[in-house]
Amino acid sequence: MFPLLTAIVFLPLAAAAVIALLPAARPAAARRIALAASATDLALAAWMLASSRPPAGAAYADSFRFVEDVAWVPQAGIRYHLGVDGISAPLIFLSALLTLLVVLVSWRTEPKPKTWFAMLMLLAVGMNGVFAALDLVLFYVFWELVLVPMYFIIAVWGGPRRQYAAVKFFLYTLAGSVLMLVGILALYLHPVGGTFDMVALAGSTLPRGFQGWVFAALFLGFAVKVPVFPLHTWLPDAHVEAPTAGSVLLAGVLLKMGAYGFIRVSLPILPDASAAWSPAIAALAAVSIVYGAAVAFAQTDMKKLVAYSSVSHMGFVMLGIAAGTVAGLDGAVAMMFSHGVVTGMLFLLVGMVYDRTRTGVLTEVGGLSRSAPVAGGMLAFASFASLGLPGLSGFVGEFLTLVGAWQSPLWRGFVVAAAAGVVLAAAYMLLLVQRAVLGPPTDKVSGIADLSSAEVGLLAPLVALTVLVGVHWSSLLRFVDPAVRALLAAEGAGG
Repeated sequence: MFPLLTAIVFLPLAAAAVIALLPAARPAAARRIALAASATDLALAAWMLASSRPPAGAAYADSFRFVEDVAWVPQAGIRYHLGVDGISAPLIFLSALLTLLVVLVSWRTEPKPKTWFAMLMLLAVGMNGVFAALDLVLFYVFWELVLVPMYFIIAVWGGPRRQYAAVKFFLYTLAGSVLMLVGILALYLHPVGGTFDMVALAGSTLPRGFQGWVFAALFLGFAVKVPVFPLHTWLPDAHVEAPTAGSVLLAGVLLKMGAYGFIRVSLPILPDASAAWSPAIAALAAVSIVYGAAVAFAQTDMKKLVAYSSVSHMGFVMLGIAAGTVAGLDGAVAMMFSHGVVTGMLFLLVGMVYDRTRTGVLTEVGGLSRSAPVAGGMLAFASFASLGLPGLSGFVGEFLTLVGAWQSPLWRGFVVAAAAGVVLAAAYMLLLVQRAVLGPPTDKVSGIADLSSAEVGLLAPLVALTVLVGVHWSSLLRFVDPAVRALLAAEGAGG
């Protein structure tokens, strides 16, 4: 059988290697290689997604498709184990799509274009690998691999405070990763665990006290990446200083890795601890939703506003995970996918506006609808999608998450707080539309060029996905729901 997942994960690595071997005087070749690799990766990921829907009622182990399982380090029980289900397949597709878009949007990146495209390809390897890995050591290797290229993307091509933001991002994530490694080793060394295989560990009957310690170690690693309040402080700095492509991948894919860790590792392997921790996680999620929305409302910089909105939106994801119900987890995965699409679109638009005006300050970019109506219209559309307007993808995740949390044993006050976050989201996103899109053009906006047909074409797939998922919910949930039910069945078997 063709090793599809190996191809999806490691094709960008081959591209990075070829790009690294190119002479520095051939940046055009580096661009073309990155484009060919990312386009091929997206085609493979799309085919994989279309073929990854498991049959209804499948057991957890049987819900994975395109499985590759061979010994990697047999002396330590480490296996090269890849596979996807309806939870991971949409995220790999999202990663491949955003990677292709950032290759296109950064086509003329300077300086060091060869190194830039090599870093993007390395980042794609780590992102795809995290969602495809079914061995904890392999998962950790891909998790750590993401750190290096994102650090250089921020530190080399970022804004004036790029060094500070890059170091802060690296230290926060590394600190969480080290504790996560301790938890992984504890699972392997425990007599009941004894393996790194994530599928085999699912539903295992580890002692409750041991589960609690391991969950705490894993929690810090995953929560930093989400990011959950109060571990979010690296995110605004990283977003503001990162170049547009870095912000798109950071918000669109990297934040999903933390939530995915909770779903793929913590829930099925540590069911008792997950249930015990669910009220605390729900409380942190509710605080993240309200705090992120309130701080976003106070921002005058568009990048910071979108960054804090991510803290709020990822709070909905965590609330759905804490709920642990079918609707809650369906909503969490739908929110992850939608947030990647919509926030990716928002950061692309903010970058396009910045390229024309050289500012991201809201009071300096007013009147886009008159000077650049297409850009203003697209920004308004993305803002409405982000605030969760019915008919657009953001609504699906928020609605299911709130329903799932309401159906769970969680305190209903968390749901009320989350609902208040929806109102606050409408407030700060309408503020963004009012200040940036409406009104007379400011000096910096007056006379700027509107979006080109190439830029509109670049945004078109994200617009189409936003509408498709928002109108036709089952286009996404038909993949997610069977996988969520299989995961919860495995969790119940171990609980």
